[in-house]
Amino acid sequence: MKIVINTCFGGFGLSHKAVMRYAELSGFKLYPYLDDITIRVYKDRATVGNPELTHHYSKVPLEQLERRDDGIVDDYKHPNGTYFNEYDLKRDDSILIQVIEELGIEANDRNAKLKIVEIPDNVEWQIEEYDGSEHIAEAHRTWS
Repeated sequence: MKIVINTCFGGFGLSHKAVMRYAELSGFKLYPYLDDITIRVYKDRATVGNPELTHHYSKVPLEQLERRDDGIVDDYKHPNGTYFNEYDLKRDDSILIQVIEELGIEANDRNAKLKIVEIPDNVEWQIEEYDGSEHIAEAHRTWS
């Protein structure tokens, strides 16, 4: 079994290119956009596709989303099920694995260093992390 983990401090994250490839392979369309803070801070560099920036993704065309008075998409009013969040992906998702294998280091967002780890098929596993640096551990019972 193959599982994706992040091997550096910072945490799991996919590049814009990887998210878009995931959607393509999964058979759905995503509509990327930037939030108001990113637009205000990065000004002229605030363009969709800029690998330095955090993107947001809608599963519906942006013109169908509610906007604030300044024209910015209101993230807090996304209709249920229309926001795509890469952090919800299962780390053993075969399409995620394919994207990481295809793109290599281009799949990493600016704070990630993704790696595919292989473990035996019949192992019950969990991802453990410290400050975003992850490893796979065999699942076991714990109490506190």
